[in-house]
Amino acid sequence: MVYVFLADGFEEIEALTQVDYLRRAGIEVSTCGIGSMLITGSKGIQVVPDMPIEEASTENADMLILPGGLGGVKGITESTCAMNLIRDAYAKGIRISAICAAPTILASLGLLKGKKCVCYPSMLDELENAGGIVCADSAVVCDGLFITAKAAGASEEFSFAIIEALKSKAAALGVKESICAR
Repeated sequence: MVYVFLADGFEEIEALTQVDYLRRAGIEVSTCGIGSMLITGSKGIQVVPDMPIEEASTENADMLILPGGLGGVKGITESTCAMNLIRDAYAKGIRISAICAAPTILASLGLLKGKKCVCYPSMLDELENAGGIVCADSAVVCDGLFITAKAAGASEEFSFAIIEALKSKAAALGVKESICAR
């Protein structure tokens, strides 16, 4: 199971692209609402999550996905449940993916120390100050348990990297071909 964390102010393309593409690849995905069962994205799109964050569990998790959007990142960091799930996932060796502003959550927990990573350009210092090895010119970076991505424009590449990590390169290429992506 892949859990995608949604809090008010999340960046829609950075969450819903992953949900769509992973489901196309036959990967089980559940969106998890933080604070409500009607979450409003940063562009005003309202989403009804599959479950409240309190129902998510690392017992059956293959990956956690943390979308960006400053409001969404704030909502994740203010959720004791979400932060505990992230810590527990890391402790259990479960993959964690984060895009745009969300890698700063991992940095704040000290999880990116010595790891190659990227995030939204204006926040790169937060990763570097936490000991991350910043790859500023990369759109998507994979290192160990982590997949990080720069911003909304990398959402599609981020999705393919996640599919490849969870299933295979062939599965990622299959989705790419089925949607006529370049």
